[in-house]
Amino acid sequence: MSSQYENKIIIAPMVRVGTLPFRLMAIDYGADLVYTDEIIDWKMLRSVEEKNDVLKTTDFVDKSNGTVFFRTCDNEKEKVIFQVGTSDAQRALKVGKMVEPYVSGFDVNMGCPKEFSIKGGMGAALLTKPDKIKSILSTLVKGLKIPVTCKIRILPTLEETLKLARLIEQCGVAALAVHGRTKEERPNSPNHNDVIREIAKNLSIPVIANGGSKEIKTYEDIAKFRGATGASSVMLARAAMWNCSIVNPEGILSLETVVNHYISNCSKYKEIFAFSWPKTTIQNHSPSPNDKEF
Repeated sequence: MSSQYENKIIIAPMVRVGTLPFRLMAIDYGADLVYTDEIIDWKMLRSVEEKNDVLKTTDFVDKSNGTVFFRTCDNEKEKVIFQVGTSDAQRALKVGKMVEPYVSGFDVNMGCPKEFSIKGGMGAALLTKPDKIKSILSTLVKGLKIPVTCKIRILPTLEETLKLARLIEQCGVAALAVHGRTKEERPNSPNHNDVIREIAKNLSIPVIANGGSKEIKTYEDIAKFRGATGASSVMLARAAMWNCSIVNPEGILSLETVVNHYISNCSKYKEIFAFSWPKTTIQNHSPSPNDKEF
């Protein structure tokens, strides 16, 4: 199962961006795997599964107000990875069982530094809780039939980071994604490619390098980042937000082409009416400050 994560170009989980229209666009352009945005466990657990015969999708819908927490379709089944925000092994497993028939893998967010994530003991709050990490990952690996992975940030020292990475590997995960910054460092801080390289050297499972978007301006730069980190695969976030066709081996397309593709997908899957998320993605594809005024 770990071969699923070897030599791949992967779209990272991105809040307000990584919904079905964006994921399908990324697949069209050449992404090997696409992650959902971080979806919180308790939200999924209060949802019901519905088949949308009009859109040909499977939707997980809030029972109280109709909000769609997760929408997917057959076109992405072999490439979509569901990422959960969780601090509890049993809740995570219940969510995993819900989505298992519709996704290719199940990932635990252990690196998000945003308040909405860490205040619930999720995301980067897990980095210093090895017992909880072991409980969550071991439970998922044992209980799910699809590959289980997680995404982390590095810790303040290499020694601490390697200890964490080895613990995660021992849980039986299929791969480990590493953002090469600490939870305190911001996107303009240098990405610690050397730390990712050491992790890759010390683990037997695929390591997915993340955090290099500042240096990735062309398709060829993806391979350079992979080489600099020694990782099995590369995960792109901001570079894909700026222009999703960065994953196209034939070259980057114009922003007009990319945005029109995205709007078409939003219209097809009715997400154009959930305006804040398409707006976020279109703004991220706009190079001029004037283009960001909506």
